[in-house]
Amino acid sequence: MVKERARILIVGGGYVGMYTALRLQRQLKPELKRGEVEITVVSPDPYMTYQPFLPEAAAGSISPRHVVVPLRRVLHRCRIVIGEVRSIDHAKRTATLTTLATEEEGAGAEQITYDELVLAPGSVSRTLPIPGLADFAIGFKTVEEAIGLRNHVIEQMDIASSTRDPAIRDAALTFVFVGGGYAGVEALGELEDMARYTARYYHNLKPEDMKWILVEASDRILPEVGEEMGKYTVSQLRRRNIEVRLETRLNSCADRVAVLSDGARFPTRTVVWTAGVKPHPVLAATDLPLNERGRLKCTPRLTVDGVSHAWAAGDAAAVPDVTAEPGKETAPNAQHAVRQAKVLGDNLAHTLRGEPLETYSHKYVGSVASLGLHKGVAYVYGRKLRGYPAWFMHRVYHLSRVPTFNRKARVLAEWTLAGLFKREIVSLGSLEHPRAEFELAAGGKPPTDPKGSS
Repeated sequence: MVKERARILIVGGGYVGMYTALRLQRQLKPELKRGEVEITVVSPDPYMTYQPFLPEAAAGSISPRHVVVPLRRVLHRCRIVIGEVRSIDHAKRTATLTTLATEEEGAGAEQITYDELVLAPGSVSRTLPIPGLADFAIGFKTVEEAIGLRNHVIEQMDIASSTRDPAIRDAALTFVFVGGGYAGVEALGELEDMARYTARYYHNLKPEDMKWILVEASDRILPEVGEEMGKYTVSQLRRRNIEVRLETRLNSCADRVAVLSDGARFPTRTVVWTAGVKPHPVLAATDLPLNERGRLKCTPRLTVDGVSHAWAAGDAAAVPDVTAEPGKETAPNAQHAVRQAKVLGDNLAHTLRGEPLETYSHKYVGSVASLGLHKGVAYVYGRKLRGYPAWFMHRVYHLSRVPTFNRKARVLAEWTLAGLFKREIVSLGSLEHPRAEFELAAGGKPPTDPKGSS
């Protein structure tokens, strides 16, 4: 049993951070009650985002607040600090962080000490030095981006419906998605489905007027579901008049014109960037070993290689895959993150109690992807599904994985209501500038774009 007070610091409140803290709450319940263990979770957001539901949130099938899990509610035995870790000196067992009060206090960043460190900051969008990308593109990793994109798409339809300039209309109705992985394909499928439905409420817009383009640098999309299902997905998207351009790159989107490597040019007001992720920048501000891709070198027991009292999992960690050939690492996806978090929590509890550690190994379950309402592809336990069965499997699988019974019930209720009533087609772009109207009424200057990202 623990003889001294152990201070555990968890950096990140995503999949690994939240599930590890949940596991530790259960495994160390007696020690927490006796005050022998203290768990601190530092996260920039007070919630964990269940990212597989972002496309459905963007399409309006799920309320945004039901895509996130409040950390304070589920981690009631942990200390939650809303802030960002800027650097870590593991040799001294200290982390430097800033909180929401840092700027108000004017005292600079603060330091927190720990005995055991769990690094789970996740990843950020991997961008390239493409002209115009930073100015005009939008990502698809957060719930804010998902809802902002939904608002933006509907606003473009409003612009197209009201303009008398054909060039503006064409640009507003052209939507370019870069990246053929889960995020790009599912976001495109759900939003195209939503926009197609919404068009019926515009007197001068038809679904055929919209142009949807998927750009992928490799020769296939959705590699996780297999080559056959990937080809099926391409054929299904093209049947919906969605252009799928394989082995093609985005060269520029400056001046609201998407220029592709195959020479095609598309005037557009919408470029969605989902072309991969990279490790969180905080990893470079630590004294822990990193591999050539900037991820933490880890052991199969989820400890940082060659370092004591440091643990990692998920997107930030290069974990050897013991079920594959030597040199292979586990993929940075949600399926591994959730499973690794449980083993990490168990191993950390074992360490505090002087017990032997477990090795992380996994059995591949499969992959599922939604392509819009009642459309999907799946490769589960060696079986290939498509269409409605795959879409149903997608919903069942993710409903079973979303944390807490509270969220499961709310999501299921919303799916039920969505099946009984019509889609919501309202854009709330003004949420991005909630004080705009009051500032104007009070004599101030309105923002240059008071209605949103358009």
